[in-house]
Amino acid sequence: MNKDRKHIVFLARWYPHRYDPMFGLFVQRHAEAAAIYNDVTVIYCQQATDNEQQTSSTENQSTVGTYRIRPFEIVRTSENNVDTIRIYYKKPKNKILSLLRFYRANMIGLRLCKSLVETQGRVSKKIDMIHVHILTRLGVIAWIQKILHGTPYIITEHWSRYLPGNDFGGFFRKLFTKIVVRNAKTVTVVTENLGNAMKAHGLRNDNYVVLPNVVNLDMFHINRSDVSHTSTKIIHISCFEDKSKNISGLLESLKIVEERGIDFQCTLIGDGMDFDMMMMKAEELHLINKVCFTGLLEGQKLADELASGDFLVLSSNYENMPVVILEALASGLPVVSTNVGGIKEMIDETKGILVEPRNKEALAEAIIKMIETHKNYDANYLRNSVIAKYGYESVGRFLDSIYNLQ
Repeated sequence: MNKDRKHIVFLARWYPHRYDPMFGLFVQRHAEAAAIYNDVTVIYCQQATDNEQQTSSTENQSTVGTYRIRPFEIVRTSENNVDTIRIYYKKPKNKILSLLRFYRANMIGLRLCKSLVETQGRVSKKIDMIHVHILTRLGVIAWIQKILHGTPYIITEHWSRYLPGNDFGGFFRKLFTKIVVRNAKTVTVVTENLGNAMKAHGLRNDNYVVLPNVVNLDMFHINRSDVSHTSTKIIHISCFEDKSKNISGLLESLKIVEERGIDFQCTLIGDGMDFDMMMMKAEELHLINKVCFTGLLEGQKLADELASGDFLVLSSNYENMPVVILEALASGLPVVSTNVGGIKEMIDETKGILVEPRNKEALAEAIIKMIETHKNYDANYLRNSVIAKYGYESVGRFLDSIYNLQ
């Protein structure tokens, strides 16, 4: 073991788990990037569902142990050199008891992670730093650990709840969020826009830093085949939650494009709470011959389907930094998107077209323009723009520099 490697513990509010292998995937990628230069343990606590059927297994993982401390089931795995502790528990009906159970589960995880999985020669080691992903509860836990044990912590925020029009309210929530942000060593955010929104809520810290998301450059690739589409293939990827992702607005824009007599096919990838409703919406608009709903795609299947497209379209009402945009660029695809959140920090005229949100006519015009011009974009230029900043190595080095700040 390199004596310079620190033991970093991720307290993650979102993380892939047995019921949803895509939930918080960007946090998992940050953990894997951090594990290149440091020893990383992830603690993730998840309420169990009534259906105990596991949806999928995690790639490149080996089970270290599964055991119970009533009422908790603890599953410890080693995944891409990340020591991962997932703790499942049934949700009590009482909200206070539910909150206490969540805190107890995380404390069990903290005790367990002081004994690292023996991977790459690692042995028992103290916690050098806690890395909180998503506030506020986990920030309170990290703050208490700092008071009791002197363990420093940093925060990475991904949540769009601080943006205008979203729900960041409540006296005690705001009070504790201000306390934990003020006492963090550093606060990292996935876009400058999100950092400014947090500051506008009075969440003060002297060290706000933009932390890039990670793209798996080995998985996402440019399609080198010579097969050409009979019509332009548009790709949309989302969690199918219409309030934020506005898939209904996208379908209405596609209807406008279709009524102009322009040929296209749109593949909508993903699953979520409004999936069935969006399929019904497509039927109502008589778009069934123009759109294809694939459901959830993971790993290489997702990457291959994305690479087969001509461009990506997003129609979100609000966002932070959609990783799917970076994945599209890494695949050599330009992007049509609404200009929300931090998207303008990623997309300029050399990479795509931005339009104002909630304007289906403007989105339709942008889609039509991209259908006409998508071949003018340089796929290698788009991919190289991602390689320079968003690969595992570069993000891992960036995180390491943050962990070693004095």
